[in-house]
Amino acid sequence: MGLLDRLSGLLGLKKKEVHVLCLGLDNSGKTTIINKLKPSNAQSQDIVPTIGFNIEKFKSSSLSFTVFDMSGQGRYRNLWEHYYKEGQAIIFVIDSSDKLRMVVAKEELDTLLNHPDIKHRRIPILFFANKMDLRDAVTSVKVSQLLCLENIKDKPWHICASDAIKGEGLQEGVDWLQDQIQAVKT
Repeated sequence: MGLLDRLSGLLGLKKKEVHVLCLGLDNSGKTTIINKLKPSNAQSQDIVPTIGFNIEKFKSSSLSFTVFDMSGQGRYRNLWEHYYKEGQAIIFVIDSSDKLRMVVAKEELDTLLNHPDIKHRRIPILFFANKMDLRDAVTSVKVSQLLCLENIKDKPWHICASDAIKGEGLQEGVDWLQDQIQAVKT
């Protein structure tokens, strides 16, 4: 730990650490989004499908994020629930161009929202309607309708159109998430 880190810790200026779960179907862009949120010198050049999960870290203006980037492959989705208790926020990524699997994404979201470790918590959920650069992508409003997000009444949620490769829409989402987490902590 550097001198500035120690000093800021002693002065109470150290960034609060939050645990965030990054969920969504395989190939939705979860790892690419998390990679893009890291400082440019820490970003990976090659993104490969996540097996199990990865733990990544990045910072915003006032928080230090530890992100559990969970595999979205069908055989690994049952691992998600083992991390729900520790999660203080959720990033749920949807491939906006994958209309065929939008129903599967909705089923996974419904399972998540009805899990005992999530159901009665006011945990903020950030949705990234990702891959907006693709020709077949539907709008974030349409993604919201297909996932019936308007039915989520007991948790703060927000949806952002995003293009993870270019980084578009990501900062808006992280800013919203940061505000929500800080509102819950105070």
